[in-house]
Amino acid sequence: MVTTSLFGPYQADCPTRRILDRIGDRWTVLIVGVLGDGDARFSELRRQIEGVSQKMLTQTLRNLERDGLVHRTVYPEVPVRVVYSLTEAGRTLQGPLRALQDWSIEHLSEVSASQAAYDAATAD
Repeated sequence: MVTTSLFGPYQADCPTRRILDRIGDRWTVLIVGVLGDGDARFSELRRQIEGVSQKMLTQTLRNLERDGLVHRTVYPEVPVRVVYSLTEAGRTLQGPLRALQDWSIEHLSEVSASQAAYDAATAD
């Protein structure tokens, strides 16, 4: 048995919780996935990640840049061109996030069936 009090993330004030919140966020997962295929402009990210608002994409990119996971390059052209890419630290996230993506694909039917059974049982 694991005693959770010995492990930082289980403590409310542990800084690793903020990191876990960031990398567990759905928009982070999707942004890292897209940028894993190469650099992208804001409009390309918005096009590829259906459902993300301009505000959420902007906020998530800023947070990822602040955390050192995404690099923002501004090219002084007219109009200004901004390109986002994964940093070295951001690239190290690709494997773990890919594993989560693969797991969700592999277990989608199972989870959906469980959800349907739960919903049917609680609807009575």
